[in-house]
Amino acid sequence: MGAVGTNTLIQKITVGTIGTTSVTFSSIPSTYTDLKVLISARTNRSGQVDDPLNIYFNGSNTSLTYKYIQAGGSTPNSSSGTNGYCGSATGANTTASIFNNTEITIPNYTSGNYKSFSCESVQENSSVTSYSQIFSNLWSSTAAITSLTILSQTSNNFQQYSTFSLYGIKANSVPASPNPQAQGGDIIVNDGTYWYHAFLSTGTFVPKRALTADVLVVAGGGAGGFNQGGGGGAGGLVYTASQSFASGTTYTSTVGAGGAGVASSTYGGNGGNSNVTGGILSLTAAVGGGAGGYNTNISGKAGGSGGGSASYNNAGGFPGGAGTSGQGNAGGAGYNYDASSGGGGGAGAVGQTAPISGQSGNGGAGVNTYSSWLSATGLGVSGYIAGGGGGAGYYSYLLGSGGSGGGASASHSNVTNSGTANTGGGGGGISATSTPTNPSGSGGSGLIIIRYKL
Repeated sequence: MGAVGTNTLIQKITVGTIGTTSVTFSSIPSTYTDLKVLISARTNRSGQVDDPLNIYFNGSNTSLTYKYIQAGGSTPNSSSGTNGYCGSATGANTTASIFNNTEITIPNYTSGNYKSFSCESVQENSSVTSYSQIFSNLWSSTAAITSLTILSQTSNNFQQYSTFSLYGIKANSVPASPNPQAQGGDIIVNDGTYWYHAFLSTGTFVPKRALTADVLVVAGGGAGGFNQGGGGGAGGLVYTASQSFASGTTYTSTVGAGGAGVASSTYGGNGGNSNVTGGILSLTAAVGGGAGGYNTNISGKAGGSGGGSASYNNAGGFPGGAGTSGQGNAGGAGYNYDASSGGGGGAGAVGQTAPISGQSGNGGAGVNTYSSWLSATGLGVSGYIAGGGGGAGYYSYLLGSGGSGGGASASHSNVTNSGTANTGGGGGGISATSTPTNPSGSGGSGLIIIRYKL
């Protein structure tokens, strides 16, 4: 009986020696979900073992109805009416010191709807008479309840030691999930506030109940360019807040691969797209990072973040590849008439254009906006993800560094520097001016993290 939640005593009234015809709780605060009234009462109604109680709200005794069932021994009965009948007190003909007990529960007392409420009353007269009543009541008013009054239906006085206690009830919050509320993910952890499901490769996410979750999607990074190649662009990064996931529905988390490096004068691979799909879910796909350009002034490719362009003894250096709006940035350009290439774009900054002759551009910085996600799952690089790769130059030139967040530095021909796995980092360009010649750096694979409250 009663509402489930935290009960807080608002007011308790105990009747004194002179008695009273009614009890009123006024100025009831609106800060609770439900109300509960506990009554232990006796009146001076003569010649009777009981005295019906009435309740009314906000000073009005109209628009009230009731139905009840009463049982005592083997003869139950029921009744209905158009007043606030809600329980009983003992009358003067009851054994001395016996008080009937009544509990009244009033849910949603501040709502703009009619107010349904219930009462349960236990009447007794020592070993002579004992019976109980259950009431279903309605106050047909849309007003919030700010006061309530309890009185004898027969206008008799409540006697000394009768007590009336008003409680406010705040509904219990949903308890924290002791276990994850979904299946799927290579890493499933919580940080005391959220559950995290991290996908390092393509897999499925299946909620055990309806969930509202935040989703972080990072595409695969682009490969670096070959032979004074530009840096690879970082994979696109997409964040979606408060996404609804249906219970029991299978959602596919597709994690894009990093673009493959190459060991010849041709483009390496763009990174693979990443996305979460299933049911009616429609999230924006994260676009794979663009590959870096390769010698002879070839532009970087467009992508989530664009690849850096190459530059090799031709005037007018080609531009870096374009980034995707809202997901990443453009790659840097190579230096005019010189073998110095641009860095790949990162999620947080454009790739650096080769600043001077003999110095290739650095990869654009990634972002650390999601460092708490990465800390919880043990991923990222120093709290960053989606950095661009560094551009390569002639063998004796200074090479570009990778952008923070998994972007790889450029390298000479006997070393391959690839983007960090599961960061979407761009691969580093390669000089390719001596043997043996290794491939340019591959992009780092992408990442998907889905999180929801415990």
